[in-house]
Amino acid sequence: MKSICIYCGSNPGRQEAYSRAARDLARALVNRNLKLVYGGASVGIMGLIADTVLQLGGEAVGVIPEALVRKEVAHPNLTELHVTQSMHERKTLMADLSDGFIAMPGGIGTLEEIFEIWTWAQLGFHKKPCGLLNIEGYFDSLTAFFDHAVAEQFVKQPHRSMLLVDSAPETLLDRFASYEPTTIQKWIGKTDT
Repeated sequence: MKSICIYCGSNPGRQEAYSRAARDLARALVNRNLKLVYGGASVGIMGLIADTVLQLGGEAVGVIPEALVRKEVAHPNLTELHVTQSMHERKTLMADLSDGFIAMPGGIGTLEEIFEIWTWAQLGFHKKPCGLLNIEGYFDSLTAFFDHAVAEQFVKQPHRSMLLVDSAPETLLDRFASYEPTTIQKWIGKTDT
């Protein structure tokens, strides 16, 4: 792996633990010589993780749509900044530039991004690891819901297991390094969902 995409909030969140986790994840990326790929903003957890990576001598690559550049939230000091015409183009480029995907605590956009990339993995569009950095139990209710979706037979256990969850950046990155994608297909016949 050479680069990890981090989906995270454009706000700092209520707890200092989220900012601390962003700095810890940034350190873990730089220590492993992994390039940060993220949404290109200078605000919130997004800005903090990019600033920390850069301060530690790492590379930070931002991908941001033109509409957000005009709102002046683009980070001015990144290693690279790609400006796209749309959110769809942004997410596609972030996926192309990355070897794995981690969602930190964040809002609706963060959830949408990790759900989409996890769906792409489930459908076999890529074989890259996807994970949640579960700081202060932020994703506990969500992961319980995923387990409920498995129990209700809307999600297969191998597909649920594709989304790695951990509370420690180093441990999550260790799991990414040894990740083996499932070979179970989404559909194995017309009646198997």
